[in-house]
Amino acid sequence: MDRPHAGDLRVTVLGSSGTYPGPGQACSGYLVRSPSATLIVDLGSGTLAALQRHVAIADLDAVVLSHEHPDHWLDLPILRNAMRYVLDLADLPVYGTAGTLAAARVLIGQLEPTLRWHTVDESSRVTVGDLSLRFSRTDHPVETLAVRVDGAGRSLLYSADTGPAWDGHGVGGGVDAFLCEASFPPEAENRHQHLSARQAGALATAVGAARLVLTHVTPGVDPADQRRRAAAAFDGPIELAAPGTTFTV
Repeated sequence: MDRPHAGDLRVTVLGSSGTYPGPGQACSGYLVRSPSATLIVDLGSGTLAALQRHVAIADLDAVVLSHEHPDHWLDLPILRNAMRYVLDLADLPVYGTAGTLAAARVLIGQLEPTLRWHTVDESSRVTVGDLSLRFSRTDHPVETLAVRVDGAGRSLLYSADTGPAWDGHGVGGGVDAFLCEASFPPEAENRHQHLSARQAGALATAVGAARLVLTHVTPGVDPADQRRRAAAAFDGPIELAAPGTTFTV
């Protein structure tokens, strides 16, 4: 994939399946590229294979992991193995929560020098090339961070996993694109700390999003139905985070 031109912020969906990968799917993972930065936000099962259809592992500038639940980071050990034992790469910055680091230490063992871990929380600010990142703790059973990315004059907000108690606080308003989970249909609202598509639409309105992209749809839930349900609460354009697609923020 060619590097974005000046003024472009691009997102490629590597995986968007919620909780576990459905047939032919991968779990959460999003390649974010600007003129001078290439980073991946979440690295769920199957996303490393998808990543290499678009960029080489050596081209990654950073990895950002929203939380410790396995569908959002379990390709990290495989990435580390590829870098350490095959590609002879090191010093890749990884930004994630303390809980994710504890899980990674158990599963991987020694991360350094292949991966350089930086623990972040809702007060953290991170710069990767020409991209600025900030975080907000969401409504989820473990510490989970929504991620806002600003760069090339554009803004992307990724909800990560959240229940309806999160209102987008801490990341500012008026985002150009809101990549938001829509895990379940309306009848499952309040059973889990996740959002229905209707709730995702309402949250997009609350954060002042110009555009909504629905992701983390659980296998067995019809994505087209989720789109229609979100439209009942959000007046702007709505898209589905289909694996392999790239959109310009």
